[in-house]
Amino acid sequence: MEDELARLRSILAEIADLRGAEAILGWDQQTYMPAGGAEARSHQSAALARLAHERATSAELGRLLESLERSASARDPDGDEARLVQVASRDYRKAVRVPSSWVAESTRATTIAEKVWEEARSRSDFSLFRPHLDRILDLCRRYVSFFPPADHPYDVLLDNYEPGMKTAEVRAIFDALKPRQVGLIKALARRPQADDSFLHADYDGKTQWDFGVEVITRIGFDWERGRQDRSVHPFTGWPGRGDVRITTRVDPRFLNPALFGTIHEMGHALYSQGAAPSLTRTPLDDGASMAVHESQSRMWENFVGRSLPFWECFYPRLQELFPAALGKVSLEAFYGGINRVQPSLIRVEADEATYNLHIMLRMDLEIAMLEGRLSAADLPAAWNAKMEEYLGLVPPDDAQGVLQDVHWSGGMMGYFPTYALGNLMAAQLWERIGRDIPGLSDGIRRGDFSALLGWLRENIHRHGRKFMPQELMRRTTGSDLDAAPYVRYLEGKFGPVSR
Repeated sequence: MEDELARLRSILAEIADLRGAEAILGWDQQTYMPAGGAEARSHQSAALARLAHERATSAELGRLLESLERSASARDPDGDEARLVQVASRDYRKAVRVPSSWVAESTRATTIAEKVWEEARSRSDFSLFRPHLDRILDLCRRYVSFFPPADHPYDVLLDNYEPGMKTAEVRAIFDALKPRQVGLIKALARRPQADDSFLHADYDGKTQWDFGVEVITRIGFDWERGRQDRSVHPFTGWPGRGDVRITTRVDPRFLNPALFGTIHEMGHALYSQGAAPSLTRTPLDDGASMAVHESQSRMWENFVGRSLPFWECFYPRLQELFPAALGKVSLEAFYGGINRVQPSLIRVEADEATYNLHIMLRMDLEIAMLEGRLSAADLPAAWNAKMEEYLGLVPPDDAQGVLQDVHWSGGMMGYFPTYALGNLMAAQLWERIGRDIPGLSDGIRRGDFSALLGWLRENIHRHGRKFMPQELMRRTTGSDLDAAPYVRYLEGKFGPVSR
Protein backbone atom coordinates (compact mmCIF):
# COMPACT_ATOMS: atom_id res chain seq x y z
CA MET A 1 0.00 0.00 0.00
CA GLU A 2 2.83 2.42 0.80
CA ASP A 3 4.37 1.81 -2.61
CA GLU A 4 1.02 2.51 -4.24
CA LEU A 5 0.60 5.74 -2.29
CA ALA A 6 4.09 6.86 -3.27
CA ARG A 7 3.36 6.15 -6.93
CA LEU A 8 0.02 7.95 -6.67
CA ARG A 9 1.69 11.02 -5.23
CA SER A 10 4.29 10.95 -7.99
CA ILE A 11 1.66 10.92 -10.74
CA LEU A 12 -0.46 13.58 -9.06
CA ALA A 13 2.62 15.78 -8.60
CA GLU A 14 3.34 15.62 -12.34
CA ILE A 15 -0.26 16.61 -13.08
CA ALA A 16 -0.01 19.49 -10.61
CA ASP A 17 3.22 20.67 -12.26
CA LEU A 18 1.65 20.67 -15.72
CA ARG A 19 -1.39 22.58 -14.48
CA GLY A 20 0.87 25.01 -12.62
CA ALA A 21 2.74 25.73 -15.84
CA GLU A 22 -0.59 26.21 -17.62
CA ALA A 23 -1.63 28.63 -14.86
CA ILE A 24 1.53 30.68 -15.41
CA LEU A 25 0.68 30.96 -19.11
CA GLY A 26 -2.84 32.07 -18.19
CA TRP A 27 -1.57 34.67 -15.74
CA ASP A 28 0.87 36.07 -18.28
CA GLN A 29 -1.88 36.15 -20.89
CA GLN A 30 -3.99 38.46 -18.70
CA THR A 31 -1.15 40.67 -17.50
CA TYR A 32 1.83 41.07 -19.84
CA MET A 33 1.31 39.09 -23.04
CA PRO A 34 0.96 41.29 -26.15
CA ALA A 35 -2.40 40.97 -27.89
CA GLY A 36 -0.75 39.44 -30.91
CA GLY A 37 0.39 36.45 -28.88
CA ALA A 38 -3.11 35.04 -28.35
CA GLU A 39 -3.01 32.55 -31.22
CA ALA A 40 0.37 31.08 -30.22
CA ARG A 41 -0.62 31.07 -26.56
CA SER A 42 -3.81 29.18 -27.35
CA HIS A 43 -1.75 26.30 -28.78
CA GLN A 44 0.76 26.37 -25.90
CA SER A 45 -1.96 26.32 -23.26
CA ALA A 46 -3.92 23.65 -25.12
CA ALA A 47 -0.86 21.40 -25.30
CA LEU A 48 -0.29 21.63 -21.57
CA ALA A 49 -3.99 21.13 -20.80
CA ARG A 50 -4.11 18.05 -23.05
CA LEU A 51 -0.98 16.55 -21.49
CA ALA A 52 -2.28 17.15 -17.97
CA HIS A 53 -5.65 15.63 -18.86
CA GLU A 54 -4.08 12.57 -20.46
CA ARG A 55 -1.98 12.03 -17.34
CA ALA A 56 -5.03 12.60 -15.14
CA THR A 57 -7.04 9.95 -17.01
CA SER A 58 -4.33 7.32 -17.45
CA ALA A 59 -5.13 3.67 -16.90
CA GLU A 60 -2.30 3.43 -14.37
CA LEU A 61 -3.81 6.19 -12.24
CA GLY A 62 -7.21 4.48 -12.42
CA ARG A 63 -5.77 1.14 -11.25
CA LEU A 64 -3.90 2.79 -8.36
CA LEU A 65 -6.98 4.63 -7.17
CA GLU A 66 -9.16 1.52 -7.43
CA SER A 67 -6.67 -0.48 -5.34
CA LEU A 68 -6.26 2.26 -2.75
CA GLU A 69 -10.03 2.71 -2.43
CA ARG A 70 -10.34 -0.98 -1.58
CA SER A 71 -7.91 -0.50 1.32
CA ALA A 72 -9.55 2.69 2.58
CA SER A 73 -10.57 1.16 5.92
CA ALA A 74 -6.90 0.89 6.90
CA ARG A 75 -6.42 4.66 6.90
CA ASP A 76 -7.57 7.49 9.16
CA PRO A 77 -10.69 8.75 7.34
CA ASP A 78 -9.75 12.37 8.09
CA GLY A 79 -6.05 11.97 7.34
CA ASP A 80 -4.29 13.41 4.32
CA GLU A 81 -3.85 10.00 2.67
CA ALA A 82 -7.50 8.94 2.91
CA ARG A 83 -8.74 12.31 1.73
CA LEU A 84 -6.20 12.38 -1.10
CA VAL A 85 -7.45 9.07 -2.43
CA GLN A 86 -11.07 10.17 -2.03
CA VAL A 87 -10.62 13.51 -3.83
CA ALA A 88 -8.34 12.12 -6.54
CA SER A 89 -10.83 9.32 -7.22
CA ARG A 90 -13.68 11.79 -7.60
CA ASP A 91 -11.57 13.90 -9.98
CA TYR A 92 -10.59 10.82 -11.96
CA ARG A 93 -14.15 9.59 -12.40
CA LYS A 94 -15.14 12.99 -13.79
CA ALA A 95 -12.04 13.45 -15.95
CA VAL A 96 -12.25 10.08 -17.74
CA ARG A 97 -15.62 11.08 -19.16
CA VAL A 98 -14.11 14.06 -20.98
CA PRO A 99 -12.03 13.49 -24.15
CA SER A 100 -8.57 15.07 -24.21
CA SER A 101 -9.46 16.50 -27.62
CA TRP A 102 -12.30 18.49 -25.99
CA VAL A 103 -9.92 19.78 -23.31
CA ALA A 104 -7.46 21.02 -25.93
CA GLU A 105 -10.19 22.53 -28.10
CA SER A 106 -11.77 24.29 -25.12
CA THR A 107 -8.44 25.70 -23.98
CA ARG A 108 -7.65 27.06 -27.44
CA ALA A 109 -11.11 28.59 -27.77
CA THR A 110 -11.11 30.31 -24.38
CA THR A 111 -7.53 31.59 -24.70
CA ILE A 112 -8.46 33.43 -27.89
CA ALA A 113 -11.90 34.44 -26.56
CA GLU A 114 -10.41 36.16 -23.52
CA LYS A 115 -8.30 38.46 -25.71
CA VAL A 116 -11.26 39.18 -27.99
CA TRP A 117 -13.38 39.94 -24.91
CA GLU A 118 -10.79 42.51 -23.76
CA GLU A 119 -11.00 44.26 -27.13
CA ALA A 120 -14.80 44.03 -27.26
CA ARG A 121 -15.04 45.46 -23.75
CA SER A 122 -12.67 48.32 -24.54
CA ARG A 123 -14.73 49.15 -27.66
CA SER A 124 -18.07 48.35 -25.98
CA ASP A 125 -18.97 46.15 -28.95
CA PHE A 126 -20.57 42.80 -28.12
CA SER A 127 -20.66 41.79 -31.79
CA LEU A 128 -16.89 41.16 -31.66
CA PHE A 129 -17.28 38.66 -28.83
CA ARG A 130 -20.54 37.01 -29.92
CA PRO A 131 -19.11 34.29 -32.22
CA HIS A 132 -16.66 33.28 -29.50
CA LEU A 133 -19.46 33.03 -26.96
CA ASP A 134 -21.41 30.87 -29.41
CA ARG A 135 -18.45 28.51 -29.59
CA ILE A 136 -18.03 28.46 -25.80
CA LEU A 137 -21.73 27.66 -25.34
CA ASP A 138 -21.37 24.76 -27.77
CA LEU A 139 -18.35 23.51 -25.83
CA CYS A 140 -20.31 23.72 -22.57
CA ARG A 141 -23.23 21.77 -23.99
CA ARG A 142 -20.85 19.14 -25.33
CA TYR A 143 -19.19 18.93 -21.91
CA VAL A 144 -22.57 18.30 -20.27
CA SER A 145 -23.25 15.55 -22.82
CA PHE A 146 -20.25 13.56 -21.59
CA PHE A 147 -22.00 12.91 -18.26
CA PRO A 148 -25.11 10.91 -17.31
CA PRO A 149 -28.31 12.96 -17.41
CA ALA A 150 -28.53 15.16 -14.32
CA ASP A 151 -31.58 16.65 -12.65
CA HIS A 152 -30.67 19.76 -14.65
CA PRO A 153 -27.88 20.18 -17.25
CA TYR A 154 -26.55 23.14 -15.25
CA ASP A 155 -25.76 20.72 -12.38
CA VAL A 156 -22.83 19.36 -14.39
CA LEU A 157 -21.26 22.80 -14.82
CA LEU A 158 -22.03 23.95 -11.27
CA ASP A 159 -20.33 20.85 -9.87
CA ASN A 160 -17.00 22.00 -11.33
CA TYR A 161 -17.04 24.99 -8.97
CA GLU A 162 -19.31 23.90 -6.12
CA PRO A 163 -19.04 20.11 -5.83
CA GLY A 164 -22.16 18.42 -4.59
CA MET A 165 -24.41 21.45 -5.05
CA LYS A 166 -27.48 21.15 -7.30
CA THR A 167 -29.16 23.82 -9.40
CA ALA A 168 -32.43 23.26 -7.54
CA GLU A 169 -30.69 23.88 -4.20
CA VAL A 170 -29.17 27.14 -5.40
CA ARG A 171 -32.50 28.27 -6.86
CA ALA A 172 -34.25 27.51 -3.57
CA ILE A 173 -31.68 29.57 -1.66
CA PHE A 174 -31.94 32.45 -4.12
CA ASP A 175 -35.76 32.31 -4.20
CA ALA A 176 -35.85 32.64 -0.41
CA LEU A 177 -33.15 35.30 -0.30
CA LYS A 178 -34.28 37.57 -3.12
CA PRO A 179 -37.45 38.94 -1.45
CA ARG A 180 -35.50 39.77 1.71
CA GLN A 181 -32.82 41.62 -0.22
CA VAL A 182 -35.33 43.43 -2.42
CA GLY A 183 -37.25 44.41 0.70
CA LEU A 184 -34.10 45.76 2.30
CA ILE A 185 -33.23 47.78 -0.80
CA LYS A 186 -36.72 49.27 -0.96
CA ALA A 187 -36.63 50.13 2.75
CA LEU A 188 -33.27 51.82 2.39
CA ALA A 189 -34.42 53.73 -0.68
CA ARG A 190 -37.00 55.49 1.48
CA ARG A 191 -34.28 56.80 3.80
CA PRO A 192 -31.81 59.64 3.23
CA GLN A 193 -28.85 58.35 1.23
CA ALA A 194 -25.24 58.77 2.32
CA ASP A 195 -23.14 61.07 0.15
CA ASP A 196 -20.45 59.20 -1.78
CA SER A 197 -19.47 61.94 -4.24
CA PHE A 198 -16.04 62.24 -2.63
CA LEU A 199 -15.22 58.73 -3.85
CA HIS A 200 -15.39 60.08 -7.41
CA ALA A 201 -12.49 62.53 -7.39
CA ASP A 202 -8.82 62.68 -8.37
CA TYR A 203 -7.03 59.71 -6.83
CA ASP A 204 -3.50 59.21 -8.10
CA GLY A 205 -3.16 55.66 -9.41
CA LYS A 206 0.25 54.89 -7.93
CA THR A 207 -0.80 56.19 -4.53
CA GLN A 208 -3.91 54.01 -4.64
CA TRP A 209 -1.71 51.04 -5.49
CA ASP A 210 0.74 51.79 -2.69
CA PHE A 211 -2.05 52.15 -0.13
CA GLY A 212 -3.51 48.80 -1.16
CA VAL A 213 -0.08 47.23 -0.72
CA GLU A 214 0.18 48.75 2.78
CA VAL A 215 -3.21 47.38 3.76
CA ILE A 216 -2.76 43.81 2.58
CA THR A 217 0.76 43.68 3.99
CA ARG A 218 -0.61 44.72 7.39
CA ILE A 219 -3.29 42.04 7.18
CA GLY A 220 -0.82 39.29 6.38
CA PHE A 221 -0.23 38.86 2.63
CA ASP A 222 3.14 37.15 2.24
CA TRP A 223 5.15 38.93 -0.47
CA GLU A 224 7.82 36.24 -0.40
CA ARG A 225 5.13 33.88 -1.70
CA GLY A 226 2.99 36.24 -3.71
CA ARG A 227 2.89 39.25 -6.02
CA GLN A 228 0.40 41.75 -7.43
CA ASP A 229 -0.02 43.02 -10.99
CA ARG A 230 -2.65 44.80 -13.09
CA SER A 231 -5.29 43.20 -15.29
CA VAL A 232 -8.49 44.19 -17.08
CA HIS A 233 -10.50 42.11 -14.60
CA PRO A 234 -8.99 41.33 -11.17
CA PHE A 235 -8.22 37.67 -10.48
CA THR A 236 -6.07 35.42 -8.32
CA GLY A 237 -3.95 32.53 -9.54
CA TRP A 238 -1.90 30.01 -7.59
CA PRO A 239 0.48 28.14 -9.93
CA GLY A 240 2.15 26.28 -7.07
CA ARG A 241 3.45 26.30 -3.53
CA GLY A 242 4.94 29.66 -2.65
CA ASP A 243 3.58 31.36 -5.78
CA VAL A 244 0.22 33.13 -5.42
CA ARG A 245 -0.52 35.95 -7.86
CA ILE A 246 -3.20 38.60 -7.49
CA THR A 247 -4.16 41.41 -9.82
CA THR A 248 -6.15 44.59 -9.46
CA ARG A 249 -7.25 47.51 -11.60
CA VAL A 250 -6.99 51.21 -10.81
CA ASP A 251 -9.41 53.98 -11.71
CA PRO A 252 -7.86 57.45 -11.12
CA ARG A 253 -11.35 58.93 -10.77
CA PHE A 254 -12.91 56.35 -8.44
CA LEU A 255 -11.38 55.04 -5.22
CA ASN A 256 -13.35 51.83 -4.77
CA PRO A 257 -12.18 49.47 -7.55
CA ALA A 258 -8.52 49.24 -6.57
CA LEU A 259 -9.17 49.58 -2.85
CA PHE A 260 -11.74 46.84 -2.43
CA GLY A 261 -10.58 44.79 -5.41
CA THR A 262 -7.12 44.46 -3.87
CA ILE A 263 -8.56 43.37 -0.52
CA HIS A 264 -10.90 40.91 -2.27
CA GLU A 265 -8.13 39.19 -4.21
CA MET A 266 -5.95 39.16 -1.08
CA GLY A 267 -8.68 37.07 0.57
CA HIS A 268 -8.28 34.42 -2.12
CA ALA A 269 -4.52 34.62 -1.80
CA LEU A 270 -4.49 34.18 1.98
CA TYR A 271 -6.53 30.99 1.54
CA SER A 272 -4.00 29.62 -0.92
CA GLN A 273 -1.00 30.74 1.14
CA GLY A 274 -2.47 29.05 4.22
CA ALA A 275 -2.84 25.49 2.90
CA ALA A 276 -0.83 22.91 4.83
CA PRO A 277 2.59 22.19 3.25
CA SER A 278 1.77 18.47 3.31
CA LEU A 279 -0.80 19.08 0.56
CA THR A 280 1.77 20.44 -1.91
CA ARG A 281 1.61 19.09 -5.48
CA THR A 282 -1.59 17.17 -4.81
CA PRO A 283 -5.24 17.84 -5.70
CA LEU A 284 -5.77 18.80 -2.03
CA ASP A 285 -3.66 21.95 -2.44
CA ASP A 286 -6.66 24.02 -3.49
CA GLY A 287 -9.84 25.45 -2.00
CA ALA A 288 -12.74 23.25 -0.88
CA SER A 289 -14.86 24.98 -3.53
CA MET A 290 -15.18 28.34 -5.21
CA ALA A 291 -17.94 29.35 -2.78
CA VAL A 292 -15.57 28.68 0.12
CA HIS A 293 -12.90 30.65 -1.75
CA GLU A 294 -15.36 33.49 -2.30
CA SER A 295 -16.33 33.37 1.37
CA GLN A 296 -12.75 34.31 2.17
CA SER A 297 -12.46 37.13 -0.35
CA ARG A 298 -15.92 38.55 0.38
CA MET A 299 -15.29 38.35 4.13
CA TRP A 300 -12.09 40.38 3.93
CA GLU A 301 -13.54 42.81 1.38
CA ASN A 302 -16.83 43.50 3.17
CA PHE A 303 -17.09 42.12 6.69
CA VAL A 304 -13.63 43.52 7.46
CA GLY A 305 -12.81 46.04 4.72
CA ARG A 306 -16.12 47.93 4.87
CA SER A 307 -16.37 47.84 8.67
CA LEU A 308 -16.04 50.88 10.93
CA PRO A 309 -13.24 49.38 13.09
CA PHE A 310 -11.16 48.77 9.96
CA TRP A 311 -11.40 52.40 8.93
CA GLU A 312 -10.81 53.66 12.44
CA CYS A 313 -7.40 52.11 11.88
CA PHE A 314 -6.71 53.00 8.24
CA TYR A 315 -8.67 56.16 7.48
CA PRO A 316 -6.13 58.64 8.93
CA ARG A 317 -3.50 57.17 6.59
CA LEU A 318 -5.85 57.38 3.61
CA GLN A 319 -6.63 61.02 4.40
CA GLU A 320 -2.91 61.71 4.62
CA LEU A 321 -2.39 60.25 1.15
CA PHE A 322 -5.37 62.05 -0.45
CA PRO A 323 -5.79 65.35 1.43
CA ALA A 324 -7.52 67.16 -1.43
CA ALA A 325 -10.23 64.51 -1.84
CA LEU A 326 -10.64 63.34 1.75
CA GLY A 327 -9.12 65.98 4.03
CA LYS A 328 -12.49 67.45 4.93
CA VAL A 329 -14.45 64.18 4.84
CA SER A 330 -15.10 62.80 8.32
CA LEU A 331 -14.63 59.14 9.22
CA GLU A 332 -18.39 58.77 9.66
CA ALA A 333 -19.06 60.31 6.23
CA PHE A 334 -16.44 58.09 4.61
CA TYR A 335 -17.89 54.99 6.25
CA GLY A 336 -21.36 55.98 5.07
CA GLY A 337 -20.11 56.63 1.54
CA ILE A 338 -18.36 53.29 1.07
CA ASN A 339 -21.47 51.51 2.41
CA ARG A 340 -24.07 53.46 0.42
CA VAL A 341 -26.82 51.17 -0.85
CA GLN A 342 -27.83 52.05 -4.37
CA PRO A 343 -28.48 49.81 -7.39
CA SER A 344 -25.54 50.08 -9.77
CA LEU A 345 -24.43 48.72 -13.12
CA ILE A 346 -21.13 47.03 -12.26
CA ARG A 347 -21.13 43.83 -10.19
CA VAL A 348 -17.66 44.21 -8.69
CA GLU A 349 -18.53 47.72 -7.50
CA ALA A 350 -21.97 46.79 -6.11
CA ASP A 351 -22.86 47.36 -2.47
CA GLU A 352 -23.50 44.42 -0.17
CA ALA A 353 -27.30 44.73 -0.25
CA THR A 354 -27.60 44.62 -4.05
CA TYR A 355 -24.63 42.40 -4.95
CA ASN A 356 -26.46 39.08 -4.88
CA LEU A 357 -29.05 40.37 -7.36
CA HIS A 358 -26.23 40.73 -9.90
CA ILE A 359 -25.41 37.07 -9.34
CA MET A 360 -29.00 35.86 -9.61
CA LEU A 361 -29.31 37.73 -12.91
CA ARG A 362 -26.23 36.01 -14.34
CA MET A 363 -27.33 32.57 -13.23
CA ASP A 364 -30.72 33.08 -14.89
CA LEU A 365 -29.01 34.02 -18.16
CA GLU A 366 -26.53 31.13 -18.02
CA ILE A 367 -29.30 28.60 -17.53
CA ALA A 368 -31.35 30.13 -20.35
CA MET A 369 -28.35 29.95 -22.70
CA LEU A 370 -27.51 26.39 -21.70
CA GLU A 371 -31.11 25.28 -22.23
CA GLY A 372 -31.18 26.95 -25.66
CA ARG A 373 -33.93 29.41 -24.69
CA LEU A 374 -31.53 32.32 -25.15
CA SER A 375 -29.02 32.77 -27.98
CA ALA A 376 -25.76 34.68 -27.75
CA ALA A 377 -27.14 37.13 -30.31
CA ASP A 378 -30.03 38.02 -27.98
CA LEU A 379 -27.92 38.16 -24.81
CA PRO A 380 -27.33 41.96 -24.64
CA ALA A 381 -31.05 42.68 -24.83
CA ALA A 382 -31.82 39.97 -22.29
CA TRP A 383 -29.10 41.31 -20.00
CA ASN A 384 -30.54 44.82 -20.15
CA ALA A 385 -34.05 43.55 -19.49
CA LYS A 386 -32.87 41.56 -16.47
CA MET A 387 -30.94 44.55 -15.14
CA GLU A 388 -34.08 46.65 -15.34
CA GLU A 389 -36.15 43.90 -13.70
CA TYR A 390 -33.69 43.17 -10.88
CA LEU A 391 -32.07 46.55 -10.26
CA GLY A 392 -34.15 49.15 -12.07
CA LEU A 393 -31.26 50.15 -14.34
CA VAL A 394 -30.52 49.81 -18.05
CA PRO A 395 -26.83 49.80 -19.06
CA PRO A 396 -25.98 52.58 -21.53
CA ASP A 397 -23.54 50.36 -23.43
CA ASP A 398 -22.17 46.81 -23.64
CA ALA A 399 -19.03 47.56 -21.60
CA GLN A 400 -21.15 48.46 -18.59
CA GLY A 401 -23.55 45.65 -19.32
CA VAL A 402 -23.08 42.25 -20.87
CA LEU A 403 -19.30 42.61 -21.39
CA GLN A 404 -18.32 43.65 -17.87
CA ASP A 405 -17.25 40.19 -16.60
CA VAL A 406 -14.43 38.01 -17.90
CA HIS A 407 -15.95 34.67 -16.85
CA TRP A 408 -17.82 33.64 -20.00
CA SER A 409 -14.80 34.30 -22.19
CA GLY A 410 -12.92 31.78 -20.04
CA GLY A 411 -15.67 29.19 -20.37
CA MET A 412 -16.57 29.48 -16.67
CA MET A 413 -20.29 28.75 -16.95
CA GLY A 414 -21.54 27.72 -13.51
CA TYR A 415 -19.09 29.89 -11.56
CA PHE A 416 -21.26 32.94 -10.82
CA PRO A 417 -23.55 31.35 -8.17
CA THR A 418 -20.50 30.74 -5.97
CA TYR A 419 -20.15 34.49 -5.33
CA ALA A 420 -23.55 34.67 -3.65
CA LEU A 421 -23.06 31.33 -1.90
CA GLY A 422 -19.72 32.69 -0.71
CA ASN A 423 -21.49 35.69 0.82
CA LEU A 424 -23.74 33.33 2.79
CA MET A 425 -20.80 31.21 3.93
CA ALA A 426 -18.87 34.32 4.97
CA ALA A 427 -21.73 35.46 7.23
CA GLN A 428 -22.09 32.01 8.74
CA LEU A 429 -18.36 31.85 9.45
CA TRP A 430 -18.36 35.44 10.74
CA GLU A 431 -20.94 34.62 13.40
CA ARG A 432 -18.80 31.71 14.59
CA ILE A 433 -15.66 33.85 14.53
CA GLY A 434 -17.42 36.48 16.63
CA ARG A 435 -18.17 33.84 19.28
CA ASP A 436 -14.65 32.42 19.21
CA ILE A 437 -12.81 35.79 19.19
CA PRO A 438 -14.65 38.14 21.61
CA GLY A 439 -12.18 40.99 21.01
CA LEU A 440 -12.35 40.76 17.23
CA SER A 441 -13.46 44.38 16.60
CA ASP A 442 -10.84 45.76 19.00
CA GLY A 443 -8.11 43.86 17.18
CA ILE A 444 -9.24 45.14 13.80
CA ARG A 445 -9.42 48.68 15.21
CA ARG A 446 -5.75 48.37 16.27
CA GLY A 447 -4.78 46.95 12.89
CA ASP A 448 -4.02 43.58 14.47
CA PHE A 449 -5.46 40.85 12.26
CA SER A 450 -3.49 37.97 13.75
CA ALA A 451 -6.41 36.45 15.69
CA LEU A 452 -8.74 36.53 12.69
CA LEU A 453 -6.16 35.23 10.24
CA GLY A 454 -5.07 32.58 12.74
CA TRP A 455 -8.66 31.38 13.11
CA LEU A 456 -9.08 31.14 9.35
CA ARG A 457 -5.75 29.37 8.98
CA GLU A 458 -6.73 26.77 11.57
CA ASN A 459 -10.33 26.19 10.55
CA ILE A 460 -10.38 26.80 6.78
CA HIS A 461 -7.07 27.43 5.03
CA ARG A 462 -4.88 24.57 6.23
CA HIS A 463 -7.39 21.93 5.11
CA GLY A 464 -7.19 22.94 1.46
CA ARG A 465 -9.53 20.66 -0.42
CA LYS A 466 -9.66 17.81 2.10
CA PHE A 467 -13.33 18.32 2.90
CA MET A 468 -16.38 18.89 0.72
CA PRO A 469 -17.75 22.41 1.24
CA GLN A 470 -20.83 21.39 3.22
CA GLU A 471 -18.74 19.09 5.42
CA LEU A 472 -16.30 21.94 6.03
CA MET A 473 -19.16 24.23 7.04
CA ARG A 474 -20.54 21.62 9.45
CA ARG A 475 -17.13 21.06 11.00
CA THR A 476 -16.52 24.79 11.37
CA THR A 477 -19.93 26.22 12.24
CA GLY A 478 -21.95 23.19 13.31
CA SER A 479 -24.50 23.38 10.48
CA ASP A 480 -24.93 23.19 6.73
CA LEU A 481 -25.01 26.32 4.60
CA ASP A 482 -27.65 28.63 6.04
CA ALA A 483 -28.82 31.98 4.62
CA ALA A 484 -30.11 33.27 7.97
CA PRO A 485 -26.75 34.63 9.22
CA TYR A 486 -26.35 36.65 6.03
CA VAL A 487 -29.80 38.21 6.42
CA ARG A 488 -28.98 38.98 10.06
CA TYR A 489 -25.71 40.57 8.98
CA LEU A 490 -27.34 42.81 6.36
CA GLU A 491 -30.18 43.84 8.63
CA GLY A 492 -27.77 44.45 11.50
CA LYS A 493 -25.65 46.71 9.32
CA PHE A 494 -28.30 48.49 7.27
CA GLY A 495 -31.46 48.14 9.34
CA PRO A 496 -34.42 45.73 9.43
CA VAL A 497 -36.50 44.99 6.38
CA SER A 498 -39.97 46.51 6.47
CA ARG A 499 -42.60 43.79 6.56
